[in-house]
Amino acid sequence: MGWRLLTQDEGPALVSGGRLGDLWDYHQHRYLQGVPEGVRDLPPGVALPLESNLAFMNGVSFTKGCYIGQELTARTHHMGVIRKRLFPVRFLDPLPASGITPGATVLTASGQTVGKFRAGQGNVGLALLWSEKIKGPLHIRASEGAQVALAASVPDWWPTVSK
Repeated sequence: MGWRLLTQDEGPALVSGGRLGDLWDYHQHRYLQGVPEGVRDLPPGVALPLESNLAFMNGVSFTKGCYIGQELTARTHHMGVIRKRLFPVRFLDPLPASGITPGATVLTASGQTVGKFRAGQGNVGLALLWSEKIKGPLHIRASEGAQVALAASVPDWWPTVSK
């Protein structure tokens, strides 16, 4: 998923192949890699750890006891069936001036609901989508009524079993 280095010195000189970036670059990279961060991407009371791919990032312990949601999380993990996941998405059409509202419904070409847009920046973001429905053409109806096409992808760093 890459590295992030905070330093007062010249960053690229410290890391071979490194480049200087700003907060915009960081969030663009994070969204392209499908890495959620904070309450915009993981709304409290809504986001589930396994749907948010936190197990892929070693963010969930299946040996530690006593945390909120442990029973549901462990049962879902051991059943091996996670129908929805947080996927990176890229918008294929120009975005309306108002952007895309978090929580906007993602639809198939036939109008079937596939999931919800969570958050984004520019033409990339994250959406909670039904895994078996991400291959076809997808779109969001923007607040001005226009349809905005998007494509979901599976990051290279995800375990092969999940792809």
